[in-house]
Amino acid sequence: MKNKESVLEGQHIFKYQDERFADLQLLRYRVDGFETLSLRQKILVWHLAEAALWGRDILWDQNGRYNLRIRHLLEGVYTEYKGDRRCEEFLQFETYLKRVWFSNGIHHHYATDKFQPGFTQQYLLKLIGECGMEVPEQDLLDVIFCPALYPKRVNQAKGEDLLLTSACNYYAEGVTQAEAEAFYEEQKKQFAESNGHIEGGKVKDRTAEKPLMFGMNSQLKRDAEGRLMEDVWKAQGMYGSAICHIIEHLRKAIPYAESEKQAEVIRTLVEFYETGSLDTFDLYTILWVQDTECEVDFTNGFTEVYGDPLGLKASWEGYVNFLDREATQRTERMSREAQWFEDNSPVDKRFKKTECRGVTAKVIKAAILGGDLYPSSAIGINLPNSNWVRETYGSKSVTIGNLTHAYDEAARGNGFREEFVIDEATCQLIDKYGNVCDDLHTDLHECLGHGSGRILPGVDPDALKAYGSTIEEARADLFALYFLANKKMVELNLTPNDEAYKASYYTYLMNGLLTQLVRIEPGNNIEEAHMRNRSLIAHWVLKHYPDAVALRTIEKEPEHAGMSAEGLEADKGGKKAEKHYLEVKDYELLRKAFGELLAEIQRIKSEGDYKAAMELVEKYGVKVDNDIHQEILKRYRALDLAPYKGFINPRYEVKRDAEGNIVDVTPHYDETYAQQMLRYSREYSCEGLK
Repeated sequence: MKNKESVLEGQHIFKYQDERFADLQLLRYRVDGFETLSLRQKILVWHLAEAALWGRDILWDQNGRYNLRIRHLLEGVYTEYKGDRRCEEFLQFETYLKRVWFSNGIHHHYATDKFQPGFTQQYLLKLIGECGMEVPEQDLLDVIFCPALYPKRVNQAKGEDLLLTSACNYYAEGVTQAEAEAFYEEQKKQFAESNGHIEGGKVKDRTAEKPLMFGMNSQLKRDAEGRLMEDVWKAQGMYGSAICHIIEHLRKAIPYAESEKQAEVIRTLVEFYETGSLDTFDLYTILWVQDTECEVDFTNGFTEVYGDPLGLKASWEGYVNFLDREATQRTERMSREAQWFEDNSPVDKRFKKTECRGVTAKVIKAAILGGDLYPSSAIGINLPNSNWVRETYGSKSVTIGNLTHAYDEAARGNGFREEFVIDEATCQLIDKYGNVCDDLHTDLHECLGHGSGRILPGVDPDALKAYGSTIEEARADLFALYFLANKKMVELNLTPNDEAYKASYYTYLMNGLLTQLVRIEPGNNIEEAHMRNRSLIAHWVLKHYPDAVALRTIEKEPEHAGMSAEGLEADKGGKKAEKHYLEVKDYELLRKAFGELLAEIQRIKSEGDYKAAMELVEKYGVKVDNDIHQEILKRYRALDLAPYKGFINPRYEVKRDAEGNIVDVTPHYDETYAQQMLRYSREYSCEGLK
């Protein structure tokens, strides 16, 4: 099976695909065009990249209070052990460590279930002894080996206390869901009663209609008297040692900023890190979203809330990028028409923006990935997350072109489409238009989908609670799906013809109904917000529009293209198998379905209808058909593919002259996965994080 594309890199062969283990595949991404940046821009990228890497330990601790201790223990054994490294138990130990690296902790990065080691506690103690290391306390060993202890990083099961049953470290142990919700409800009440008054506030015209992102940058814990309090993540607070290093490199980046506006963005971010002020964070956000002219850009800080079961507290992430000018022409054509898309959306007029402000969209090349974007990364990002800032000042949307290119190269000829797509004609349609429509779907989702619509005055932005992330992702996806089939796409030269959108419609629903199930362990429900969103949309359409889509069972001869040796053996004898396939009967009717569901999802978001959100997600987004699940797992295993992929970062070499001045920065692609992880632990670790 030939599915690895490579290019000549000096005297080395650059391979997009790299190491594989468990259910994971490591890829490399190139930063083509970096060499054309000016020296000033290269130095700016390097300092911002260092700031992005220094937040690594923050995320590890956010994901679980034991993660850093476990990583330190495992890495010590891995680097010091001199015995048999080829025996089965050590190979299992190595795989476990690599999975922990990939997920920034002991829980799966996507499913959030705790990994179960393929080796025993006795074997680990044997390794520790032979390395001459100190035996860890029993509580640490229990966390690693006891399946019932901290089984999920994020629990979203209806009817359970989501904090007491989640292992994430955003709330101190023992803080209940009811206590946390009441704590932040009181903060919001006091803010509203003061009409948004903040002593020494930085944001002009702050009112109750411009709320802070309460709880975003703190751990909720108890003081000595048992009262709830926030331990704020700032330079002189929690995570202070890592934040001080981030500040150091942000300050060093300021002299190389491409404009005074960008320099002010960085200075304000530094002030936020120093003070922890959410008012200052909003000011930073406003300045950042208005800085649209620079070729180099970045995000750095507490950003997405998927890791918090209550959807309040933000995980740390950072990345640095530079503009792909040619590809950005595509997104600029679309973003210029933002008001047209808003006006022609199928949602109720009450929920539409009368004026779309500051909508920008770019295709970028990632220069470094950090925090919650590393090793597994999104391919499209839309920020900020503050609803009132988006409505007043706009948003920035990016599609990360060099990551999507790496994914595309890694998927060549792997047999996936032949196995799961219903017929050859649909395969050809996807082969012809799939990549361009997938990129466009990402553009529409991030740039216009998240930026569309409005929340009605007086509605709490957090009203949907644990269901908020799923509803928001569904809203953006439906917006993209609805407009992908619009003739406006052809008029803007974004799609080649009126048929191209069908490729994206098919693969989206196939994923939501069938193929994303390879990411679920047998017997489990769907819990991750993006997966719930796709399942919700696909199953709602299947239920309400049977004349548009259906699941068909077809007896097919075994498909051997792309099949592993195990799969070939399983199909020996040419035995026919009954398999489920998505059938799209009417693409135009399917678009109508997407529009109808979009209108309802937007209503739920705009009105803060928690009950409707809960009912919709629980009915269509959570449950798994066990028989279909087992079938899909079997078919996927036969292809010998990894369902999850992540990236190895480039390594940047800084060259200096005799006086110590930087004279060049060069990316290299020579580190192995283990080398990079161990180097990051050596160079960017903060003991205790305090």
